[in-house]
Amino acid sequence: MFKNFHKVLVLAPHTDDGELGAGGTIARLIREGLDVYYVAFSTAEESVPEGLPKNILKTEVKSATKALGIKSENLYIYNYQVRNLNYKRQSILENLIELRSEINPDLILMPSLNDIHQDHLTIAQEGLRAFKKCTILGYELIWNNLTFNTTSFVKLSKDDIDCKVSSLAEYSSQSHRDYMSEDFIYSLAKTRGVQIGTDFAEAFEVVRWVL
Repeated sequence: MFKNFHKVLVLAPHTDDGELGAGGTIARLIREGLDVYYVAFSTAEESVPEGLPKNILKTEVKSATKALGIKSENLYIYNYQVRNLNYKRQSILENLIELRSEINPDLILMPSLNDIHQDHLTIAQEGLRAFKKCTILGYELIWNNLTFNTTSFVKLSKDDIDCKVSSLAEYSSQSHRDYMSEDFIYSLAKTRGVQIGTDFAEAFEVVRWVL
């Protein structure tokens, strides 16, 4: 599946979105020798639990992406205000165009265009504008997807899912969230695997496929 791709760019509206939606796939891509880049648009300082440093998610995303095998120089972090990305569309689009010029990716992993979170939808829409000449897959965040078209699957090994779980464990500030639980991560990967007759998988929506 990945032999025609060389550079992958993961678009994460907030730190942890990329790992949640595509962490196993990222682990597999890196294992197969592809260059993976990750950009987080918000460190969600306003949503950090009381008593923790406001910049803790910036620290945690560095550890989480490192656990997946992403090089530190391939991580980009912006500081847009959480739940306000839709007010900064032009600035975000300009960031994406700069990344397109700098990285020249051929595969984009981003939120689904059916994601109802305002920040996620903004990144998906602007991502489509910036990377309309690339292959684009929308990743799954089921708590935000009223609908999700499982038009593509990536077969994953237990090691890939273990890597995803280890990565998400770096987000100690978010451990109270249901979707961060190890049981949930394995259950969803198992469910998607059952759909295609393998042990584990992640599902994606095909937004654009360039052959």
